[in-house]
Amino acid sequence: MTRTTRAALALTAAAALVLTACGDNGGGDSNGNGADSAEAGSLVLYSGRNEELIQPLIDQFEEESGIEVSVRYGDTAELAAQLIEEGQATPADVFLAQDAGALGAVAQEGLFAELDQELLVQVPEIYRDNGNSWVGLSGRLRTLIYNTDLVEESELPETVAELTGPEYAGRVGIAPTNASFQAFVTGFRISEGDQTAQQWLSDLAGNDPQYRDRNGPIVSDVIDGALEMGLVNHYYLYAQAAERGVEPEELPAANHLFGDGDIGALMNVTGAGVFDAQNQGAVDLLEYLLSEEGQQYFVEETAEYAMVEGFEAPAGLPPLQELDVPDIDLNQLEDLETTIQMITEAGLAG
Repeated sequence: MTRTTRAALALTAAAALVLTACGDNGGGDSNGNGADSAEAGSLVLYSGRNEELIQPLIDQFEEESGIEVSVRYGDTAELAAQLIEEGQATPADVFLAQDAGALGAVAQEGLFAELDQELLVQVPEIYRDNGNSWVGLSGRLRTLIYNTDLVEESELPETVAELTGPEYAGRVGIAPTNASFQAFVTGFRISEGDQTAQQWLSDLAGNDPQYRDRNGPIVSDVIDGALEMGLVNHYYLYAQAAERGVEPEELPAANHLFGDGDIGALMNVTGAGVFDAQNQGAVDLLEYLLSEEGQQYFVEETAEYAMVEGFEAPAGLPPLQELDVPDIDLNQLEDLETTIQMITEAGLAG
């Protein structure tokens, strides 16, 4: 792992990490952490998912399994960089990430153990690692949220590429240092090529975008009328509605879903990998997150798509099978270094 790559990963965090060269990065199955370092009946989870979203589910797992979970919360990209820095010495038993790109970066270093096929086959191939080292747990759709009082439906773009047009100047909120935006840009690169993606980023930078550090503030500002629209993940609208004690349809905001396989409708996943396949507690946690209890929690409590078949879509959203999402191999989202360089070169990283 190069110093540049680690710095690129850390750039997505609120505070950049100062990283030094890492040591040996051998295969995950021989990792010295996990079962050897954890006390019996306990495990260490590095979670890039927000504590408010995931801790209730972790509490349920602890109660049902009797396994104590010590959670370190942080930005997904920062935690990925930290795991790569720690290498075989990491105290983590499980890494839970908010996007496939960070999981791919850790997997690329050979730190994850190979997961059992019985666990993997519960999830469609497109939503898990083709090297069997991580598995998707829930799905999040990229969308354009807009204020329904300020923006007419007829004003909305048909493709995300159109947002660089003069009619959208100064009207679009973005979070370029956020992992989900960077995963989207990586998908853009895969779909349209680096040259087209770089031009789009430069044109976007020149169109007076409204910067925020995360998706949440974009959604809040759209609802409150401080922003007209913004690029985010679909479920933030539902989270804001819950915080405000209303139904999503009662808010002056809506998700605009891009169609025809447009890259603006990228379906990314939250997912997880383990560092020692012999650590049964770590494997049990993944199995629980894919169980009926876990998958139903994601649908009902976080408004995300279940990865296991047989679950309905979150209320008000089309079924997963009916979404016209781009055909993107999530394993290819691991090249965050190039994406961040392109975002920076375009002048979007501040």
